[in-house]
Amino acid sequence: MTPESGGSTESSHFAAALSAVSRSLHAAQSVEESLDLIVETVLLALPDFEHAGVSIRHRDGRIETRSSSSDLVRELDALQYELGEGPCVDAILSDPVMLVEDAATDPRWPRYLPQAVARGIRSQLGLQLYTDEETLGALNLYSTSPGVSPDSVHLAELFATQAALALGRARQEDNFNRAMATRKVIGQAMGIISERYQLPEDRAFQFLVRVSQASNVKLHTIAAELVASTNEKYAGAEE
Repeated sequence: MTPESGGSTESSHFAAALSAVSRSLHAAQSVEESLDLIVETVLLALPDFEHAGVSIRHRDGRIETRSSSSDLVRELDALQYELGEGPCVDAILSDPVMLVEDAATDPRWPRYLPQAVARGIRSQLGLQLYTDEETLGALNLYSTSPGVSPDSVHLAELFATQAALALGRARQEDNFNRAMATRKVIGQAMGIISERYQLPEDRAFQFLVRVSQASNVKLHTIAAELVASTNEKYAGAEE
């Protein structure tokens, strides 16, 4: 077998693996299931790495490991979050691709890398997960051996794209669910105001808006508090 045919076979195997991941993601029941699938498959497809995980950045800026192949991944991720430095953190906050080919000699991240080396890590790759609208997190890959091939970096980027799509879809669904919940609770609050003060719906809504503006509290919060207090009142009356 020639090197060319061997490379072609390897690319074919990878393409098949990526295709299988894409199909499985559509059938996944949750974002956790999707990310676990990506973490599992990326390690099978990229022998340069032995550990993998996915970090997400919450809207408040907090970073959390959402999926991981081992406790070591969670430990190393948490260390980077705590120190505020490392390939994982920088991939999320600045550079989309952060590669450490030899952690024992790399001068970057002087607080993090020595501790990673002490835990047996010699190379690491952090890849930003992003959509057109926002940065979602990072795909983090770890190895106990130095050196990462350019092909592995390129293929890992393709897996990062799949992870970003899964996270982006979950974020959209979450936004939709939040919007529906907000609409529902505001509608309930309008009903309470309408009944209590004998107001039509449009004036009940205006009433809630004025209360929100006067108290400098979000309309959804005002509505939720009104609904909760009303439910408690009725529950107490039934007892």
